[in-house]
This record gives sequence, structure tokens and C-alpha cells, in this order.
Amino acid sequence: MSNPYETGRRAGVSGLDQVESNADAARIVEEMLHDLQCHPTEWENGTLERFLEALSASLDSLPNSYANRGVQFPNPPTWKLFAELLVMASGYE
Repeated sequence: MSNPYETGRRAGVSGLDQVESNADAARIVEEMLHDLQCHPTEWENGTLERFLEALSASLDSLPNSYANRGVQFPNPPTWKLFAELLVMASGYE
């Protein structure tokens, strides 16, 4: 990013809507790692510290995020939700 006011992006992954198992979630994490390695300066939260801070904030805001979309929050959580959280944290501002 060259502009100091420009924000980063979240991880570029495919098939997030099809995550149904731990193997699917592992594939998402592998895609995230590959995306970070190819674009290390483009992620909003490209360091472990920033990623973990964003993951915590993502977890806190998740029920409201679902409610704002008019979607039922999954209880119990699913592998898809887990993968969504990881991707969300990569770009959470």
C-alpha cells in the first residue's frame, strides 16, 4: 500500500460457502497462507499480532454481524463459521 490512508484487504480464498469439514477448513487456511505469501503487504492484518487482535474483535462482533444480515447465528458453530472467522480476521479493520 502506498497511500497511508489506504486499508488492506482480507485474504483471497475460494469456496468459503462450501466449507463443511475440517479438511475444507484446512484448505481455506492453506489458501490464506498462499495468499499472504504472494501478497504480504496487502492484507489488513498481515502480522500475527494484528491477526489475533482482529480475530478477537471478529468473534465479539459475529452475533451482531449475523443479526444485521437477518441470518440465524449457527449454534453449535460449524466448520464454515470457523473458516469465515479466519478470513474475516485477515481483513477486519
